[in-house]
Amino acid sequence: MAEQKIGLSTLHCLGKPFAQMSERIVEAKVRYVEVVDDGLHALDNRKTLTLKNLGESYNLKYSVHAPFADINIASPSDFMLKAMLKRLEKSIANANSLDAYMWVFHPGLKTGISMFYPNADWIQNRETARLLSKIADDYGVRIAIENVPEPYPFLMKGTADFEKFYKEVNEPIGLALDVGHANLNGQIEQFLANFADKIVHVHVHDNNGREDQHLGIGYGTVNWEKFAKLLKKTEFNGVVIVESIEHVMESVEKIKQLLV
Repeated sequence: MAEQKIGLSTLHCLGKPFAQMSERIVEAKVRYVEVVDDGLHALDNRKTLTLKNLGESYNLKYSVHAPFADINIASPSDFMLKAMLKRLEKSIANANSLDAYMWVFHPGLKTGISMFYPNADWIQNRETARLLSKIADDYGVRIAIENVPEPYPFLMKGTADFEKFYKEVNEPIGLALDVGHANLNGQIEQFLANFADKIVHVHVHDNNGREDQHLGIGYGTVNWEKFAKLLKKTEFNGVVIVESIEHVMESVEKIKQLLV
């Protein structure tokens, strides 16, 4: 790694009012902050301006996590897709207003009717990702798709899914490697080996190997020393974002020590 860049996601305080979240990111004294554009923190003009002013005052650099509640970019409903794309474009526009260095989004999910339309959800996932890439390019925003966790019915969880995606989608869409999610299918090492040239952003948090718990670093089964060693061997020069929802600042310090 060319430079140690450690940041913090606002996920740990998503249930708190936006004003309280704003105070916490200043108190955390990190330079890189990933804003979760959902729930009480869903971005609008006022919130974006507040964050932009904080960024200028405290030298903060932002990434934005796209909204994910009720979002399915592989939806079989044209009506729902249109509404979701409108919401996602708004998120990209706000990321642009924040001069965000990255916008991270989730792949699509299977639905209750997927069995009746084989491969249709995968095709829609692929085409919506292409469209999001074009929208992001119009706004000058860099984007990355995240590997998501078991046991949820996402279309892209393992390395085979991402290999297929990148073979079919010739767009500048990076990979946001979520280490906690990769731990659930035992593929942390495989992701780092197979996609070293695609990984542009990293999320770190821990779990028991069975559930997506977003534990503090070192409070689950992830082998963090091995992860750090493997990451250092790649040419990754992006930001590592702590997505733990407990032991938050302790986790930030642990990752800093590991990646020195």
